[in-house]
Amino acid sequence: MASEAKEKWGVKVRALVRGSGPDQVWPLLEDFFSLHKWVPTIDMCYGVEGVSGEPGCVRYCSGTRSSADGSEDVFTDLALEKLLATDPVNKSFTYEIVDCNNVGFKSLAATMKLTAVRDAEEEDGCGMSYWSFTVNPIEGWTEKDLTEFYSAALRVMAERIEAALSSKG
Repeated sequence: MASEAKEKWGVKVRALVRGSGPDQVWPLLEDFFSLHKWVPTIDMCYGVEGVSGEPGCVRYCSGTRSSADGSEDVFTDLALEKLLATDPVNKSFTYEIVDCNNVGFKSLAATMKLTAVRDAEEEDGCGMSYWSFTVNPIEGWTEKDLTEFYSAALRVMAERIEAALSSKG
């Protein structure tokens, strides 16, 4: 068991939602069953157990992708994810994958946290330390590949949230 823990990858990616703080972004993300609205690789997300935003609830997520070898094969990736904890005051939540068929995940525990950003080098906004996670190594991937994949997805997620917030105002 101890050697298994040492083999896990620890990854943290971050993106900026420009022009909005954690208080504006949190209402969009606290709905645990709405991931498909923000993550470009998720086509469908809905609750299968419990109440969205309450620890113990479970969401079903699916997306489609082409085969890695460039053939015309299309695969549907499925995952069940369970919300373990939520902290609306500190704008964070933790969840885990409880079952999946995608990308070789055998286990994943993730925390998402929103933080205010007021830095001379960056615009004011909301930093999302999203997909701060530990995961078993994935066959055919390196830790760097996985980090780059999630970093790119998070940048698109931040852009979608910015667009949603700007259309409200």
